Amino acid sequence: MAEENCTSVAEFVLLGLSDAPELRVFLSPLFLLIYAVTVVGNLGMIALIQVSSRLHTPMYFFLSHLSFVDFCYSTVTVPKMLANILNQEKAISFLACMMQFYLFCSFAITEVFLLAAMAYDRFLAICSPLLYMVSMSPHVRMALVSGCYLTGAACSLLHLGLALRIPSFRSNVINHFLCDLPPIFSLACSDTSINELVVFIVATFNEIITTVVILTSYLFILITILRMPSAEGRRKAFSTCASHLTAIVVFQGTIIFMYCRSSSGGSEDTDKVASVFYTVVIPMLNPLIYSLRNKDVKEALRNMLGSKLSLEKLVRLGFYQRH
Repeated sequence: MAEENCTSVAEFVLLGLSDAPELRVFLSPLFLLIYAVTVVGNLGMIALIQVSSRLHTPMYFFLSHLSFVDFCYSTVTVPKMLANILNQEKAISFLACMMQFYLFCSFAITEVFLLAAMAYDRFLAICSPLLYMVSMSPHVRMALVSGCYLTGAACSLLHLGLALRIPSFRSNVINHFLCDLPPIFSLACSDTSINELVVFIVATFNEIITTVVILTSYLFILITILRMPSAEGRRKAFSTCASHLTAIVVFQGTIIFMYCRSSSGGSEDTDKVASVFYTVVIPMLNPLIYSLRNKDVKEALRNMLGSKLSLEKLVRLGFYQRH
């Protein structure tokens, strides 16, 4: 690499998904619709859990934080991606790029650990139902959630610190729609093998820890369910766990594909498609998965909508009586 081609950068240019005009016309309304569903679905889930007393349980406490994290890391990436699709100017300042990476990485790692905490919660609820509310007290679940957020912030800070030490780049054009580490490393003039090794080690360690917690929890859950004498009890237990397992498989599988492999393990276009999946699609799917497959959520939503309609009828009735 010629030294004269290397320089520090004040801003990056995000190429996005595609430069084809016909594809941009298709992608912009599609991603806008997906983001709108993501915002409404996740914020709606948080609001429903807050207002419905029947959802004031540890399981839905964790689910409300999962919805918050999905909303946050989708909001960190999707609006900028939409702006880049619609505008020819695709620049992002170096500071904004690093901040986007830090927030995105922090919330993504937080979600990895939140899914593991939710698996532990299901283990306690199904395997130790009599001690569940004591074992998963408000203090315990707040400590678990705080640990998830702190782990995400600490891991992301480590990656950010190493990325800021890269002195120069051969180009400021990032072949991606967000400021992620692999495409930034590919532009560095200096050796980034240490950075890549740290990314691999941290991602692999996080995945191993959370996967062990999840698999161990569900192993005991499966044993407990199979020992249940009631078919209805087994069906209800399986239904409770199905939504969470679906979210785990979709999200964890994508993270493993993206980061728990060598930097030469895939093409940039493949990485961009995978990134779209877990930054755009998964945050939209999670509230749908939990609402469509969860009887308590559907019942709480019906009750809330029914109460609202009844209130509107009473208000209209009072208006007509006065006039």
